[in-house]
Amino acid sequence: MTLEILKVGIVSCSGEAVPGGTISRIASRMVLDELRPDATVTICLPLFIAGGQEERDFAATYPTITVDGCEKRCAQRSTEKLSGKPGKSLLIPEILEKHGIEKPTSLRKLKPEETVAVQVVAEVIARAVDEILES
Repeated sequence: MTLEILKVGIVSCSGEAVPGGTISRIASRMVLDELRPDATVTICLPLFIAGGQEERDFAATYPTITVDGCEKRCAQRSTEKLSGKPGKSLLIPEILEKHGIEKPTSLRKLKPEETVAVQVVAEVIARAVDEILES
């Protein structure tokens, strides 16, 4: 029996202490609300870590994409520990470097020039969703 994948879970960084966390959250919301609304669901990282059984069950059954704002990789590590290996693990600093975008400095409200980073990261996440659904 083959499991039909209807949705991909996005486990986004929740770190507010690093600009990458802000980019992660905003870009993930863009994917959920605009770019792939019918193909994605969000998994709340703090609830997931605290014992949210529904989040853990979803992540153990369906593919996930982790989007981490820094090298600590809290979303990736938590997902691996609590539900299994993510389908894709994305790291904001790597994405920005690959696309020649300077790291943002804003923690909560992005400067206009930093919104480019959000758009690029959102598109990378959306492509990762597509790749998972196609495989």
